[in-house]
Amino acid sequence: MTDGARAATSPGRTPREAATHCPYCALQCGMVLRDTGGRIEVRPRDFPTNRGGLCQKGWTAADLLDHPERLTTPLLRAPTGELRPASWAEAYHRIASRVRDIQTAYGRDAVAVFGGGGLTNEKAYALGRFARVTLGTRNIDYNGRFCMSSAAAAGLRAFGLDRGLPFPLADLGRADTLLLVGANPAETMPPLARYLTELRDRGGKLIVVDPRVTATARLADLHLQPLPGTDLAVANALLHVALTEGWVDREYVAARTEGFDAVRRIAASWWPARAERLSGVPVADLEATARALATVDNAIILTARGAEQHAKGVDTVSAFVNLALALGLPGRPGSGYGCLTGQGNGQGGREHGQKADQLPGYRKIDDPAAREHVAAVWGVRPEDLPGPGVSAYELLDSLGTPAGPKALLVFGSNPVVSAPRAARIEGRLRDLDLLVVADFLLSETAAIADVVLPTAQWAEEDGTMTNLEGRVLRRRALREPPPGVRTDLRVLADLAAVLPPAARRAARGGPAAEGGPAFGSGPASRGGTTGGTWPVVAGDPADPRLVFAELRRASAGGPADYAGVTWERIDAADGVFWPCPDEGGPDSPRMFTERFATPDGRARFQPVEHRPAAEEVCAEYPLYLTTGRVLAQYQSGTQTRRVAALRRAAPEPFVELHPELAARLDVAEGDELRVTSRRGELRAPARISAAIRPDTVFAPFHWGGAGRANSVTNDALDPVSRMPEFKVCAVRVEKVAR
Repeated sequence: MTDGARAATSPGRTPREAATHCPYCALQCGMVLRDTGGRIEVRPRDFPTNRGGLCQKGWTAADLLDHPERLTTPLLRAPTGELRPASWAEAYHRIASRVRDIQTAYGRDAVAVFGGGGLTNEKAYALGRFARVTLGTRNIDYNGRFCMSSAAAAGLRAFGLDRGLPFPLADLGRADTLLLVGANPAETMPPLARYLTELRDRGGKLIVVDPRVTATARLADLHLQPLPGTDLAVANALLHVALTEGWVDREYVAARTEGFDAVRRIAASWWPARAERLSGVPVADLEATARALATVDNAIILTARGAEQHAKGVDTVSAFVNLALALGLPGRPGSGYGCLTGQGNGQGGREHGQKADQLPGYRKIDDPAAREHVAAVWGVRPEDLPGPGVSAYELLDSLGTPAGPKALLVFGSNPVVSAPRAARIEGRLRDLDLLVVADFLLSETAAIADVVLPTAQWAEEDGTMTNLEGRVLRRRALREPPPGVRTDLRVLADLAAVLPPAARRAARGGPAAEGGPAFGSGPASRGGTTGGTWPVVAGDPADPRLVFAELRRASAGGPADYAGVTWERIDAADGVFWPCPDEGGPDSPRMFTERFATPDGRARFQPVEHRPAAEEVCAEYPLYLTTGRVLAQYQSGTQTRRVAALRRAAPEPFVELHPELAARLDVAEGDELRVTSRRGELRAPARISAAIRPDTVFAPFHWGGAGRANSVTNDALDPVSRMPEFKVCAVRVEKVAR
């Protein structure tokens, strides 16, 4: 541990330096923060993921710590409609009284919780515990449902386990062929691009599948540019080529998999010419891609949001997993299939209880054994835990309706900008009896809240994150939060202290069933600062080290087993890979080398057929819209739009269209465009570029207001993952008369 890291965990001291990680994407680049007294400096750290590199977002990450728009006092909605400053006691009283009234009138599920993929493992765990024990509600989900849920579902049904990369990131640079499907890491996680450069410098081949000529596609040896929504057909055609050319690894298929025959029959009908007619990808490119994957020693297939954010995202990812299995890639050192996780803790955030159907350790909430184990750790009866809730979009769309929740607590998310069919969701949020948002800036969602709670930033709290490789990392605090600001863990512990648990409220006459102790209290309580402590671990329930200790117990024996991961062990190495069940035993940087996480150890092929997008073009809406990110902005833009350097680099939303389409619509660069779908419209300046297909327009989703791309996107859901179809919908584009 560095001196800075020691200072960061020593009470009463203000460290001058802390070794930590970037607050943005799942690459979780290592960095060092230094407080010089006048400003906070950022410098990169030679960490295995970023190898001393940072992108512009990382370099400027500390600019928000003392931003003039930072929230430093709670805000309450006044009768006149404006948000006014208030004390913490007043804010807690407002929340507690309204929650009691709502649950007494409508039941426990009338209060919902919405989390985020940027929360630390400790906060994600505590939020799930708070929802299920203190509130007693089944209604909890998080914005990670919009990120990687389709790849997670495909991984679970193929391998029995979901970990974004089941091998170290360094394998990418050593591959002979790398196929990136719907991924643009050169802009979304730029330090990863050095692995792509390393691969090419070694003579390897990079192939990119994307409807746009992105910065990553420009690095590629071969770029497949399919019509949005046709990736599944491309994958089946690649498998068809592998079959007809005799490239299937039949020994691997026989020894390590099940279900190939059903997949083979489907692939037999996807001859490349058929896929070309549907997707626009030339037969020669399909054949070259299959050859490049099948005729080398080490090949890797990676999917990302472009393949996953569809109403058939799980099947699309499964088709590429099928291809990887047929070629014998998963579990073979130097080869494999993986998914590029997006959000900073998108992996850990869903492992420990934020997701509607999961308990800590990636356990299923409807599994009796899982319920018994976690209930014992939490000091409640298994029957007192609520059942599975609904997915993120379904939860948001039910808010304020007669049968839906009447209150929502939001931690680390901005659904007014990030949810599909966003105008509808904004209306749902406004219809609530109580909306509480914990954030450090006034996001678009916080701006319409009844209560806003100012919370600490990433450099002001300790904790752990789990990056895209499944590597558990340590986030170390540089300083204490400003006066008036509290950590999310402190907020949850405080609310648990003023909110008796659902069972205790029921005993006083409310509708909730009898149950166990409040969050941070229980039969094993031995004191604490907020009216009690954890059922198992004594001490302050807002102490992240103690929360992590309980997380380890709760995850023990589960698929995502953190029982052997300790802060000390993380500090002694460059992180610890889960599963790691034994403190003295090895961790798992490389998975599936001997067996998969299925009952019989064999991977499962999934027979999947291409089907059209949920919404196809027509005379009224003749163009496809696809959405994505730009280099200088991140997610809903709440943070990055407030950083001056990033705002200069990407100051406003835009609509990208091909020169042929621009000529047809009589559009010049910078003209204001209106993009309309069946759900709403966005307005933004035109950006004319040959990087996009002539039948498709592109809009980034980082902005709210008139340029909000998600006003237009489709809320059709994947039947398995419940992922919305962000990546394709039918629109019309018009020039707005000035």
